[in-house]
Amino acid sequence: MSAQKTSASRTKPVSAVGAFIGFVGFSALAGLLVTIGVTPAIAVAGVTTTSTIGVFESLPEYIEIGDLPQRNELYAYSGGKSVHFATLYDQNRQELKYDQISDQLKNAAIDGEDKRFYSHGGVDMTSLIRAGVGSIAGGLGDSGGGSTLTMQLVRNIKMNEALNLPTKKEQEKAYNEAVEQTIPRKLEEMKLAIGLAKKYSKKEILTAYLNIAYFGDQTYGVQAAAQHYYNKSATKLTPAEAASLMAIVQYPEARNLSTPKKYDANVARRNVILRSMYDQKNLTEAEYRTARLSKPADYVHLTQPSQGCRASVGDGSQFFCDYAKKVVLEMSQLGSSQKARDTAWRNGGYKIQTTLNIDLNAEQKQLLNTYDNKAETSLALGATLNSIEAGSGRIITMAQNKDFDESLKSAPTSTSLNYSVDYKYGNSGGFQTGSTYKLFTLLDWIKTGHGLNETVSGAERVVTPWTICGQTDYTKFDVSNDAPGEGGNWSVLGATAGSINGAFASMAQKLDLCDIRDIAQSLGVHRADGGELQYQNPSAILGTNEIAPMTMAAAYAAVANNGIYCKPIAIDQITSPSGKQLGGQTKDCQQAVDPAFAQAAIYAMKGTITSGTARGAQTPDGTQMFAKTGTTDEADQIWLVGASSRVATAYWQGNTDGKKNNLRHYSNGVNGTYAGSRADVWRQAMTAVNATYPAGAFTDPQPTAIRGNAKALPNLQGKTTDEARAAISGAGFNYVDGGARPGTGNPGSVSSTSPSAGALLSSGSSVTVYTSDGSQANVPEIGGDSLGDARSALNDAGFGNVSVSDDFAKGGGNKTCKVAAVDPAISSAADKNAGVTIQLYGDKNGKAPKDCK
Repeated sequence: MSAQKTSASRTKPVSAVGAFIGFVGFSALAGLLVTIGVTPAIAVAGVTTTSTIGVFESLPEYIEIGDLPQRNELYAYSGGKSVHFATLYDQNRQELKYDQISDQLKNAAIDGEDKRFYSHGGVDMTSLIRAGVGSIAGGLGDSGGGSTLTMQLVRNIKMNEALNLPTKKEQEKAYNEAVEQTIPRKLEEMKLAIGLAKKYSKKEILTAYLNIAYFGDQTYGVQAAAQHYYNKSATKLTPAEAASLMAIVQYPEARNLSTPKKYDANVARRNVILRSMYDQKNLTEAEYRTARLSKPADYVHLTQPSQGCRASVGDGSQFFCDYAKKVVLEMSQLGSSQKARDTAWRNGGYKIQTTLNIDLNAEQKQLLNTYDNKAETSLALGATLNSIEAGSGRIITMAQNKDFDESLKSAPTSTSLNYSVDYKYGNSGGFQTGSTYKLFTLLDWIKTGHGLNETVSGAERVVTPWTICGQTDYTKFDVSNDAPGEGGNWSVLGATAGSINGAFASMAQKLDLCDIRDIAQSLGVHRADGGELQYQNPSAILGTNEIAPMTMAAAYAAVANNGIYCKPIAIDQITSPSGKQLGGQTKDCQQAVDPAFAQAAIYAMKGTITSGTARGAQTPDGTQMFAKTGTTDEADQIWLVGASSRVATAYWQGNTDGKKNNLRHYSNGVNGTYAGSRADVWRQAMTAVNATYPAGAFTDPQPTAIRGNAKALPNLQGKTTDEARAAISGAGFNYVDGGARPGTGNPGSVSSTSPSAGALLSSGSSVTVYTSDGSQANVPEIGGDSLGDARSALNDAGFGNVSVSDDFAKGGGNKTCKVAAVDPAISSAADKNAGVTIQLYGDKNGKAPKDCK
């Protein structure tokens, strides 16, 4: 509903006939009121003596002043103290008590609007009759038909009641009826004014009027008006300032002080009010003269109201402000139904203590401004930093690289989308998480008894089958790694640090994809769009679900908290308009995974920082931390999520328009590419977090968690295939024939295995066995032997093509003619048909001796 409609709307002059009817109507009203209340005492008593009085008495009698719409104030934390950072309201109003309002303002209201306020019973006979006479000239008189302050209060109450109706159509209808200047409406106003005068004291009525009146330029009540127009409180106003404010109420849009263009209209009415204040002996002659000679330009200091999340204090706090408001509107402290909560919020007066650390949030916003350019034109770049307190779920930060702007014509550097949260709260559908999702496979791996030192294959390949909710599924998943050279066998510790896709596919193949999903859900993980978490496609284990950054931060915070998941909360306390503390969001924590499983996962993910994909993320304070990186296939979404034992922080950056621009190929203009700087940015963010939330060491897992239920693969080299098959089967592994390879030993004997001997493997693991074709032999140890002995040893080993080099090594003495070196080298495996060259020692100068046999 537009605030341009005011408490003192005016109708256009009526026709002569209409004016005459108006005069007759007001004459009748006057007679009626003389009949029922010639004096205030009789009017209040409601004496009835005629049938006309019956019509009057059939109208509603009472109206409640009720709670006036006020400001809602949001608070954050700075330096450990609560600080105000945002003002949200439906109407810009700050309610004052009677004793807080300037006496000059009270006098201006009464002397200017209702001189007999203290002597009438809600309706002033003298003014009413004068208004009736005035109606002959057109309308209902300059004062809206002889309206007292009490009658004006009635009108304002009904206007505010109209604005609280559920639909815009209902609001407009009721609002128009409230401001309608007709005889029936005036009758109702008078009746309700008499009811107010019966129920409330003069102080209460005057205070309510001054708090409810509209003062133009989206400002309600004298306190907001004084702050807006004078940049001061309504507690202390000069006569000129007080009269100027009261000059506004009859015609708020024409006489407000928002522009010098309206000063003349304001001054004309102001001076009438000042004269009335002087006549009523509420101003001395000197005060009156000074006030009349003053100019609005001398005392108007226009201050724009800092309302709405866009105007919230603290760099980058705007997105959290918007989120907190939406959360509050869901809380039962404001009402049991959404309609009740919406009404309570519109009425306002609440003080909301949020969880936001405004200092840390500003630091993270500055990091994003530096490393994730909001003005980037090569791609639609978004980035967030979200920190959540482990053990409580309290949201400490919610920073975003873009600026907050809800307008339809926001700049490219701004958006109304909150990338940190679910679509429900920020209209963002989340982002693919990449390998940060591997945490849940890791946890299920540990939960099912597997160890961190267990060996798995990291090979790129087509993987099938899978187990999904206990059923075998033959979906084929073509797994590729992020970089060349990541195939081969890996310990789970190494695979976690290096984020090896093939290895995690091997791990997931030994698990149930439904169990991995359940682990994720137990840690609060869900799709940002509200849909079902996808798990049927095996690619989901590598992070294909679109999830909000704050959700991932909360999941990692749970792991840091020994497996106890706490739902994110943004509200610590709500204080009602009356000052009663209503409580905040209830801390909601539960043991999602066993502490031993969380400790083992942390142990593995520490390696990501010390030697893996998050090298450079360690803070200089030495705080123990763990982390996991995430990169989508096209590197269009880049993540780093990790935690200390106190706080988890998720850093996300990516394309926000669905395109696949590779963030490894775009410079951030500071220290490399966007993707390449993630560890550096996260480290800087956590350095500040650790200073505010000092963290202790993590608990190391038990040795059994590191080893798990795996068995060591025995050394099978030289065994026959039958012996190898029996040993592998006996250990619970699967024998895979890798075929013959060039090798030493007897043809058909085991030359090597993959994994190699000593690897820890779980039951059912495959062991590939390679046999020797006998084509190779190991060069024997012939160093220092005579040439004859060397030839014999080589021939015995199977080498028949032996030659002596013409190049001699420096020798002399007893070294002369002895073997100095051999190619291929001693102990190396070489093809038996390949030539072997022997180098002998010569004399001390390396020259050929006279004879070497």
